[in-house]
Amino acid sequence: MEVTKHRHGTRKGAAHTSTRLSRQKVRWAWLFMAPMLLVLAFVAGWPLFKTIAYGFTDASLIAPETARFIGFDNFAFLLQDPYWWTAVWNTVVFAFASVALETVLGLIIALTLNAKFPGRGGLRAAILIPWAIPTVVSAQMWNWMYNDVFGVINHILQFVGLIEQPIAWTASPDTALLSIILVDVWKTTPFMALLLLAGLQMLPTECYESARIDGVHPLKVFFRVTLPLLKPTLMVAIIFRLLDALRVFDLVYVMSGNNHDTMSMSVYARQQLIDFGGLGFGSAASSLIFAIIALFTVVYLTVARVGREH
Repeated sequence: MEVTKHRHGTRKGAAHTSTRLSRQKVRWAWLFMAPMLLVLAFVAGWPLFKTIAYGFTDASLIAPETARFIGFDNFAFLLQDPYWWTAVWNTVVFAFASVALETVLGLIIALTLNAKFPGRGGLRAAILIPWAIPTVVSAQMWNWMYNDVFGVINHILQFVGLIEQPIAWTASPDTALLSIILVDVWKTTPFMALLLLAGLQMLPTECYESARIDGVHPLKVFFRVTLPLLKPTLMVAIIFRLLDALRVFDLVYVMSGNNHDTMSMSVYARQQLIDFGGLGFGSAASSLIFAIIALFTVVYLTVARVGREH
């Protein structure tokens, strides 16, 4: 009986010590994170709060001190503006089309670079060149290539007989958004490939050795082994790219300006804020963009967590 009590007391003391150590770790973690959280609150939190607050006023960029509180009028007008919904549609199409293409192409490139062949190191470095080029430079470079007068793309397509007349790729409503999507795919696919390559190199080799010994077809190995094991990396890569694509601004603005056929939500907010001087209305649009991206992130992470549990 005494031995049993002694063992019970020992387990209880160990559990108490473990709980105390866990609490100390949490306290020290918050202590170390405090400076970063304070800087983040100052750099990001305060501007975000001011932006949301301006969204409920009629403030102008010229005289923001004369702002009056008008409630939800800016948001109500924003939701009735057809140009806003066009911008939302353009952004959604851009985000999902570009990320889907980048994921597929990035996975193909990552699988290729993960194989062993001569010159693999040099190819890995070369594949990152589009990602290393600044977005503004890439956009302007592709604008020249898309040009309907001296653009090399029109010359090539005419030479091979695919088109008869030059096409104004970034000016035509039929091709403008597609042209921007292809440029984003060209630039950002290396980023996806790099993330997926890192995930591939962390996969256990035992599964592949067993599959090779058993003579399993490579396609079956890919769908039964590689893809399931790579799923966490894919989820992270996709959410990173989707969040980046949903707030796209520089590529769209440099290539097509304020063209309503390609205008993204961020370009719309910039136009209202800078071109029209509507600090209140532009802030309302920016706040709504933040809310949309935050809602999408929460839904995506919730669905991903439920998928992992099942």
